[in-house]
Amino acid sequence: MTSELVRLTAVEARALLDRREISALELLEAHLAQIERLEPTLHAFITVAPELARRQARAADDRLARGEGDLLTGIPVALKDVLCTVDAPTTAGSRILQGFRSPYDATVVARLRAQDAVFVGKTNTDEFAMGSSTENSAYGPTRNPWDPDRVPGGSSGGSAAAVAAGEAMVALGSDTGGSIRQPAGFCGIVGLKPTYGRVSRYGLVAFASSLDQIGPFGRTVADVAMLLQVIAGHDPADSTSVPLPVPDYRAALTGDIRGLRIGIPAEYRVPGMDQAVERVIEDALALLQELGAELVPVSLPHTEYALATYYIIAPSEASANLARYDGVKYGLSLPGETLLERYLRTRGEGFGPEVKRRIMLGTYALSAGYYDAYYVKAQKVRTLIKRDFDEAFARVDVIAAPTSPTVAFHLGERTADPLQMYLSDVFTIPANMAGLPAIAVPCGFAHALPVSLQFMGRPFDEPTLLRVAHAYEQATDWHTRWPPLVFGG
Repeated sequence: MTSELVRLTAVEARALLDRREISALELLEAHLAQIERLEPTLHAFITVAPELARRQARAADDRLARGEGDLLTGIPVALKDVLCTVDAPTTAGSRILQGFRSPYDATVVARLRAQDAVFVGKTNTDEFAMGSSTENSAYGPTRNPWDPDRVPGGSSGGSAAAVAAGEAMVALGSDTGGSIRQPAGFCGIVGLKPTYGRVSRYGLVAFASSLDQIGPFGRTVADVAMLLQVIAGHDPADSTSVPLPVPDYRAALTGDIRGLRIGIPAEYRVPGMDQAVERVIEDALALLQELGAELVPVSLPHTEYALATYYIIAPSEASANLARYDGVKYGLSLPGETLLERYLRTRGEGFGPEVKRRIMLGTYALSAGYYDAYYVKAQKVRTLIKRDFDEAFARVDVIAAPTSPTVAFHLGERTADPLQMYLSDVFTIPANMAGLPAIAVPCGFAHALPVSLQFMGRPFDEPTLLRVAHAYEQATDWHTRWPPLVFGG
């Protein structure tokens, strides 16, 4: 029975919970058993909170007994450990936040809590969400459920691995340059980065404020739509959240994409792309055509500058955001004979090497004499990248591209070469630069590992993204495959 409950999608579990054929506590215990069995191998979580989760599950069962269940009532959810929660530590994967407990919930957490969703724990992440492999966590790396010798992607690798392994039914992550879509792709599940401003970021530990966005993971597009439905919407506590009505995302899942125009950018074929991955993507595009969509060549000529531009803007914003961790306000505080010595010791020992590298890059780019040459120029290029998308979306409804140029790589394979690591995000960063929504869906296998197809859409047009991703998913069975490790093959 345990494995049967873990195999359910959130939509299927919702129906069984509402009919009282299963209880929220039974559903939770099945996932806790999965966590106990697989965590020694995967390490998807920094904090598991079984007793808190059991109290929430009992509250959910009481609510369901009163006939007051909502979309996420009783559903086991994992939270990336960059989201503030009042009843569990928030570390952001960093030693410098060790022992920190937030006095408030992030808005997305509060919205889930209001529905009596069940929080199974806080998931592992690259330190301050800086990384593409979840190897930069101060709490050790997470491993990929499809092959524990490989990375799950990053920075939301813990959330992706937890959902792929049946340790949580759905999860939340954050995406600054691809940190939801790339790990979703490496772990063979669905991940959505909403439009910038669609989901409140109040209570998200900031990395790069003009790029960060919170979004959902699930094993199906319908699960992702259900979670987005709950967390989306304006929040007065976040001045960047947009006061637009939230559409019915589940109503968009019609399965019909006849007549839809899908843009295929020539610039998304880069040197070094795995040819086996490329063949899988070609097959996926051919299937979309069979389903009635029209494939339209488009050009995004400034795409080649997106990666370099990102690595000016994101570190610059990170260097400003991380200035607040000084040993006085939050978490770790190491003693010193002077205040400056306390700052230096705390930041020197509290931050890991990747965070220090990005702080130095960002501080340099923002320094007097270089600000105009680097940061201002990067912002101008960002405008050109967004303009490319505006012109393309005048001709097409969505744009399709690979999520990543390769399948999941081995642990340690790229840690000594940051530039090679940064290339993992070459296809996902442009959507962040333009503030666009984008979704990653499983589309096949290469080298016995998942391959992922990405759709990017117009601002706030998540319904069209979900519609095309759902139609593709329903025409294939990739989303029904489980890693051999999870159920023993």
